[in-house]
Amino acid sequence: MEEKLKIKVSIADRVYPLTVHPEQEEGIRAAVKKIEAMTLQLEENFAMRDKQDVLAFCALQFASQVEQNRIQNEEGLEDSKEKLIEFNNSLDNILLKYHIK
Repeated sequence: MEEKLKIKVSIADRVYPLTVHPEQEEGIRAAVKKIEAMTLQLEENFAMRDKQDVLAFCALQFASQVEQNRIQNEEGLEDSKEKLIEFNNSLDNILLKYHIK
């Protein structure tokens, strides 16, 4: 059985102890870096000082990115589905033309 790691991460000047699977550590640390970069950017560009406001806007920005990616993936899936239907119809026409079906 794989042992979990105990790590500490710092977000908005607070330290949070976490217990994670080893394969999750890299992703968690990368996410923490993104959060810290975004909070710094929000504090500098919008003169936000209240950590709760900064973290709320940070959460909103990340959530909106996730939703936008979901929407784009759904649109891409629909486009792919339409192209496959067109291809299938073209193939059916060719097969019928040459009496292969």
